[in-house]
Amino acid sequence: MRERHLTLLATLALLAMTATWGSTFFLIKDLTDRISALDFLAVRFPIATVALFLMFPRAVGRLSPESWRQATVLGCLYAGAQVLQTIGLAHTAASVSGFITGLYVVLTPILAAVLLRTRIGGLTWLAVALALAGIGVLTLQPAGVVFGYGESLTLVAALVYALHIVGLGAWSTPGEAMGMSIVQLGVISVVCFVGAVPNGIELPDNGRDWASILYMAVFAAALAMAGQTWAQAHLPPTRTAIIMSMEPVFAAFFAVLAGGEDLTTRLVSGGLMVLAAMLIVELLPRRRIEAEVTHIAV
Repeated sequence: MRERHLTLLATLALLAMTATWGSTFFLIKDLTDRISALDFLAVRFPIATVALFLMFPRAVGRLSPESWRQATVLGCLYAGAQVLQTIGLAHTAASVSGFITGLYVVLTPILAAVLLRTRIGGLTWLAVALALAGIGVLTLQPAGVVFGYGESLTLVAALVYALHIVGLGAWSTPGEAMGMSIVQLGVISVVCFVGAVPNGIELPDNGRDWASILYMAVFAAALAMAGQTWAQAHLPPTRTAIIMSMEPVFAAFFAVLAGGEDLTTRLVSGGLMVLAAMLIVELLPRRRIEAEVTHIAV
């Protein structure tokens, strides 16, 4: 019973984190009209690191040397994915970038099977396919996807995101989740700062932009990273990826609610497909959907 309770809490934590990420899309689109995406990342993640450290000042000190190394690797993976996705977005349409990034839903179970020797059941593959189809309906335009420089970078970013999900599922433990989150954010901060420095870092020049950055740093970076790290100590990687595929659904919801976009049949149908995929792995009778364990030492 306790395990089922923790699994439910972990699922709700991932959903809250995914909803928070979804709420940032229209904010980022507005903000990057005035400052570059790399400058935004170079400001956002240091604030997130400091914020989470102030909330949990003793967490880092409780990490073992092995957990430090693991968190550093995970931070490098996440930072690399962020930078690749950001550069790729400058060379492709946002909708295409969203779809290609969503391919981590497919790549995660493949990597889990290869790296963690996990057997993925047929019901889970059905959920993966349904989630991917829903993301496609939500994001793709009639022109579809034509692979070029930007699309290739974004595909590599999706692969790295999948590696991060698999690694976090293998290495995260409840007792070290906050410490590992702080170290990951610190590593991401360093990578993004180094990437932005050559061209100079441009800071926001008004209170509205700073408010947006603070929201995205504290809630969509610090608390979201902490929530994902803790949740993945209780959920297998493939299930995590399917739950996280709700991100474009939440993005569409907030774009309609606060961004002034129209509610279309495409948004509704794509959102329902992704929601159905999540329900398949969460609410249908559990006849061992995945032969994964909560924590596997790699």
